[in-house]
Amino acid sequence: MSNQIEYRHIRYFLAVAETLHFRKAAEKLYISQPGLTRQIKNMEDDLGVKLFDRHNRKVELTKTGEYLRKELTRNLNELTEILDFAKLVNNGIEGNLNFGYVGSAMKKIIPQLLLRLKEEYENVVFNLKEMNNQQQIEQLLSNEIDVGFVRLDRVPTGLGICEVLKEPFCLVLPIEHPLNSDNFKSLIQLEKEPFIMFDSSDSPSYYEKVMQLFDDSGFSPIVSHSTIHAASIYSLVENGLGISIVPASLTLTDNKKVKFIVLDKMTQRTSLSVIWNKNNKNPSLQHLLKFIEENLRKITKEKLTN
Repeated sequence: MSNQIEYRHIRYFLAVAETLHFRKAAEKLYISQPGLTRQIKNMEDDLGVKLFDRHNRKVELTKTGEYLRKELTRNLNELTEILDFAKLVNNGIEGNLNFGYVGSAMKKIIPQLLLRLKEEYENVVFNLKEMNNQQQIEQLLSNEIDVGFVRLDRVPTGLGICEVLKEPFCLVLPIEHPLNSDNFKSLIQLEKEPFIMFDSSDSPSYYEKVMQLFDDSGFSPIVSHSTIHAASIYSLVENGLGISIVPASLTLTDNKKVKFIVLDKMTQRTSLSVIWNKNNKNPSLQHLLKFIEENLRKITKEKLTN
C-alpha cells in the first residue's frame, strides 16, 4: 500500500459510507462533490480495492467497503479516546470512565462503589448511563463505554465478567394485598393472579431463573404485561394490574403503594455482574477492575446490610 492515504481520506470514506450519497457527504464535509469523488477514487486506486458499487444514483458499500467501515470506525473511536485522554492528562484529570448499568445496580452498588472510588481516585471523571443488557454489550464492544453492570451469566467472547452480587428474588404486591411475610407460604398461593415480568429479550438467563421459581412451585404464571423498567412494574402493581417478581436490590424504592416479600427460602438467585472489554486500552479501567476486586466484599456487604 502506498503512503498517500491520509486521515482526510478516511474521513471522506466514512462520510460517504454513512450517507451512501456523494452529494450529501460532500455537503457534510464542505467540499465539492467532484473533489470528493476524486478523493475516494484515489483511495480505491491506492488500496487496490473497490469500496463502493455505483448504480445510476444508488451507492452501495462493497464487502470490502463494509469491512473497512466497521474497522475504521472502531479504531477511530479508540484514537478519539486516546486524544481525549491526552486532554484530560493535560488538564490535570487522570482518567475518564464511562459506565453503563441496569437500574437495579444504581440502587446502592454503584453509589457505594463511586463513593469509595472518589476517595482513592479523585481525579477520575465518571460518566453514567442507564441502558439494558444488550445495549451495554454493544457499546462495550464498540468502546463507547468502559464498564457495564448487567443481569447476565454469560457474555460474548472478548468481554470479561465478574459477579458483584448474588441476591434472592422478591414478590412485589399492592400495599393492600392480603398476602404478607407472615402468611406467605408458597408461590402457588398466587397461581391465579396475573404477573408483570421483565421482558425476556433483555436477559434470557434472568428470565429463565424467574421461570424456574414458578416451575419449582408447580405452575405456569399468567403473564399480563412485560417491561424493562422497574418503575413501570411498580406503577402497574400499585394500580392493581398484576403482581411481579424482582431482584432484592429493587426493594430500595420510595414507592409506598407496593410491598415486598423476600423469596429467600427458594434456591434461585439472581446475579449482578460487572463486564468490560478485554481489549479496552483505557488506563483507568485497569485501576477500576483492581479496585472492584479488592473492595468487592465491603461493597456487597454494605449493600446487603444497609
